[in-house]
Amino acid sequence: MASATSAKSSSIITSLNKSQKNPKITSPNNLFFLKTKSPRPLPKKNLAITNNALSSPVLTTRETYAPKEVNNGASSLRTRPSILVSEKLGEAGLAVLRQFADVECLYDLSPDELCEKIVQFDALIVRSGTKVNRAVFEAAKGQLKVVGRAGVGIDNVDLQAATEFGSLVVNAPTANTIAAAEHGIALLTSMARNVAQADASMKAGKWLRSKYVGVSLVGKTLAVMGFGKVGSEVARRAKGLGMHVIAHDPYAPADRARAVGVELVSFDHAISTADFISIHMPLTQTTKKVFNDTTFSKMKKGVRIVNVARGGVIDEDALVRALDNGVVAQAALDVFTEEPPAKESKLVQHENVTVTPHLGASTKEAQEGVAIEIAEAVTGALRGELSATAVNAPMVSAEVLSELAPYVHLAEKLGRLAVQLVAGGSGIQTIKVSYRSARGQDDLDTRLLRAMITKGIIEPISDMHINLVNADFTAKQKGLRITEERVSVDSSPENPIDSIQVQIPNVESKFESTMSEKGDITIEGKVKDGIPHLTRVGSFGVDVSLEGNIILCRQVDQPGMIGKVGNILADHNVNVNFMSVGRTSKKQKAIMAIGVDEQPEEDALTKIGQVPAVEEFVFLNL
Repeated sequence: MASATSAKSSSIITSLNKSQKNPKITSPNNLFFLKTKSPRPLPKKNLAITNNALSSPVLTTRETYAPKEVNNGASSLRTRPSILVSEKLGEAGLAVLRQFADVECLYDLSPDELCEKIVQFDALIVRSGTKVNRAVFEAAKGQLKVVGRAGVGIDNVDLQAATEFGSLVVNAPTANTIAAAEHGIALLTSMARNVAQADASMKAGKWLRSKYVGVSLVGKTLAVMGFGKVGSEVARRAKGLGMHVIAHDPYAPADRARAVGVELVSFDHAISTADFISIHMPLTQTTKKVFNDTTFSKMKKGVRIVNVARGGVIDEDALVRALDNGVVAQAALDVFTEEPPAKESKLVQHENVTVTPHLGASTKEAQEGVAIEIAEAVTGALRGELSATAVNAPMVSAEVLSELAPYVHLAEKLGRLAVQLVAGGSGIQTIKVSYRSARGQDDLDTRLLRAMITKGIIEPISDMHINLVNADFTAKQKGLRITEERVSVDSSPENPIDSIQVQIPNVESKFESTMSEKGDITIEGKVKDGIPHLTRVGSFGVDVSLEGNIILCRQVDQPGMIGKVGNILADHNVNVNFMSVGRTSKKQKAIMAIGVDEQPEEDALTKIGQVPAVEEFVFLNL
């Protein structure tokens, strides 16, 4: 059913149902801002929560005005995005950024200075020294779309806050892999042969050959703690040095470890049998200070430890105690809990510790590679491309991203179309999504598609900026339940999906013909030649491209209807890009689906509604 127009709005007809005694004009479902010369925005549907003592929160719509924001006096109509680089980045990466965006390099910003400036930028690129915490995202006021971490670790970025505020976080996980692995091996060998200590001794005018007798690596057991990209490369190199390599990683596939000649073992087994331990774990709540007094007590006396991962995984005070009592013979550290560490740090000053100032990725080749990798990831994300290095969005392989790309577009369009069909005041509580596919259950990853349907449904009726990152989080916060099912069909398995159906139960519709026999708003779409198409509305089959806007008309099936409606649109200079008619039976009811490039004026929509055979219609902006 159509809802009444706000008395304040300058209305145009967007839906009409002649079965009502008193047809009402509805204001545009303005899930968008029209590009007009008028400074006054159209009413925007916002997301509201209504709580009922007998039910869970539901999504409802209400009319409000949402003026376009202007940040710090800067026009929001900038033609190029703006990117802040807060730590040194290679020139090759900066060149990539500057081709696409306005780039400002501001190094050594204090936390307060970063919060003050961040609202001016669409993206922020950091290394490990900048803390991107909740205060930064709050200060950005929704403007910060992408945070790029030039490197692997993202423990200096508050991922929860980033997700809540809709900021995509991307990293550069591959470019510095070899450099970090090489540095780990360099520390391993130099520690074993006391290179740093002997060098310092000679420069002090001493010749102490007997003091710096080392240990051999051949035949020794190396425990690689964390068998990811860097850990596996360290393992390969250690095998070449004649070491016996074991590894612990709860997420590493056993076949990948076996391919390198490495045995996966438990945490306790690894630390209790190793002669050398090389740490390659991320810093999380689980791994924070995982190497502590308890774990050191389980190690073989005289063990040697290398850490080129994250300083926080080691309890540094406990390591000093382990060094002093001889449980740990030596340590070689490139990372620390606080960087730089205090000058008087007992750990740094310990005679059995070799230290470097976080040099794991510091080769010319790696620096250039990381700069280019993060620049491409950030610019791609700002273009709206799906990133394979996103760390707070559904993670899928590059191959799957490429295969699903046209279906991602279809999924969002169906979500946007479905929510516009809900009559004002109806509560959206549940969305049911059905994927028709010839693929097996394990061969169809729908996480990305679910997120895009969620985005399409929530963003038009929300005053928040919704994107792939926070779509699921926002849906949960708003009490929206999304269920999925896969329906097997006999079609080509080369195409991942035959069609996607979206249903919204227990709501009223602005276009009654979209209601299924079960009383749900039901629409369905397919991808044809790479373009999303609407193929079913309720029980009516249609075929219309989802590339522009759509007018749906239910009419008496009789000759001349296409011409009548087409002529009205032509008289008002509205270009028709696609038209399809579906019917249940001859000369009964039919639905005309019309794709149009522009938003029709009020007069054009009024005249369509006045055509005697037209029983209801709705304009949908996609």
